[in-house]
Amino acid sequence: MATDTTSLITHVDFVTVPAQDFDASVTFYGETLGLPRSVYMAERGYAEFETGNLTLSVIDAEKMGIEHHPLRHIALHVEDIEQARASLEARGVIFQGDTFDTGVCHMAFFSDPDDNQLMLHHRYAPRTPQAS
Repeated sequence: MATDTTSLITHVDFVTVPAQDFDASVTFYGETLGLPRSVYMAERGYAEFETGNLTLSVIDAEKMGIEHHPLRHIALHVEDIEQARASLEARGVIFQGDTFDTGVCHMAFFSDPDDNQLMLHHRYAPRTPQAS
């Protein structure tokens, strides 16, 4: 049986980040994290923030007619995790524990105002492909 191994999916366009307090989330992603805002429709409860390779679409879940379920760990790449962590702590972000070293990367966990789980992430070891 022949299978077509051509990938139909070329990349991820965006991740939806549900918000119960839309204004607090817009402030958090735009001002606290300092991400550029590319779309803002307050009346619809919708805003987009750019990370460089992925758009974070902050939505007022209730206005979209969906139930709020916090996300688990969007990994936000940084070049210097300790510098980024210190900058965010100075802006009021509270981290959950110490920066974690996996042996290939550093991770520092925190949450947005709606308990969506985020992490600062920096891979310091080369990626080794495991799948074939």
